[in-house]
Amino acid sequence: MMIQQQVAVSRVIAASPEAIFQIIASPAMHPVIDGSGTVQGERFGPDKLTGIGDSFGMRMKVAGIPYRMKSSVKEYEANRRIAWAHFFGHRWRYELEPVEGGTRVTETFDWSTARSPKSIELMGYPKQHPANMTATLERLDAHFTPS
Repeated sequence: MMIQQQVAVSRVIAASPEAIFQIIASPAMHPVIDGSGTVQGERFGPDKLTGIGDSFGMRMKVAGIPYRMKSSVKEYEANRRIAWAHFFGHRWRYELEPVEGGTRVTETFDWSTARSPKSIELMGYPKQHPANMTATLERLDAHFTPS
């Protein structure tokens, strides 16, 4: 029996995959679209992530405690899919699929690749992240929705 170790949220955004990917693949935009409130700002990295192995660093804060995180791109298909992971190994993945009315964007938290998947579950992240991912996709959508 295989245990599901992913949670995902999708939203159709009225924009092209190329336009959406430009934002997701830009580390400087991560604090702007982050719906969890944990991503505080960019520390280092390229203006745009362009392939597997690219790395970037972010300033983070959880429960009032600041920390720094370095991540590297683990999956990459231009304008369609990008995923990154940090030292602990779990991945954040975005998949873009053209659909009528725009692009279906799916954000996935995948802890099947984590160094300690059980720790991720014990900390409650799989249950907490869907609400944060929904907020992230709402913030991403706001970049393409006229005010």
